[in-house]
Amino acid sequence: MNNPTPETITLDMMRESLYSAIVCDALDSIGLTNQSPRKELFPMTVEDVVVGRCKTSLWADMYHADPSPYELELKGVDSINADEIFIAAASGSMRSGIWGELLSTAVKHRGCCGAIIDGAVRDVRQMREMSFPVWAVGTSPYDSKDRQRIIDLDIPVEIGGVVFSPGDLVIADVDGIVVVPQEVEDKVIRLAWQKVHEENTFRDSIKAGMSATEAFAKYGIL
Repeated sequence: MNNPTPETITLDMMRESLYSAIVCDALDSIGLTNQSPRKELFPMTVEDVVVGRCKTSLWADMYHADPSPYELELKGVDSINADEIFIAAASGSMRSGIWGELLSTAVKHRGCCGAIIDGAVRDVRQMREMSFPVWAVGTSPYDSKDRQRIIDLDIPVEIGGVVFSPGDLVIADVDGIVVVPQEVEDKVIRLAWQKVHEENTFRDSIKAGMSATEAFAKYGIL
């Protein structure tokens, strides 16, 4: 299906054909040039392309005993839906590992397709064994109790100068993380779909002997 309408392009089709760079190019083409956080968020467990919708959480550091530890954390995990990606906006804090094996197990069971943690994670070996996709700043063995907690759920959050709103489309892979606002999603996905298939034609022409200059002159893509 090389020319589907945007509404017929499913998340599974996006996972099969799209990737972060091609979606970034589509966003650039409509003037949205700041949709990928310019900060180091590493794929900690797998290098697959992950496509899903934002389930957002806002975190804060704390320095006192928490009377209700994990309250909003558990609420967020228990309210996640299939094909969502858990977004933890923690300002890059390394105070504790706010995501790990047990939370990954809980959300994966509910159909969650990954987690993007602007902070530290732990239990990386176990999460790799379960092939659950996680991006993070780094690792920490510390538990979040009395160190960090969620202070809000399902609200717009900011990571590396980019806003992630509930329900926005996220494409993440080894190259980076890109968020597509819902109001431009149909247009961006149509443009990305078109370009990825044009790039395939460009690539095939190069393999068949055409020079890069000739291919660019003919197809106008690079």
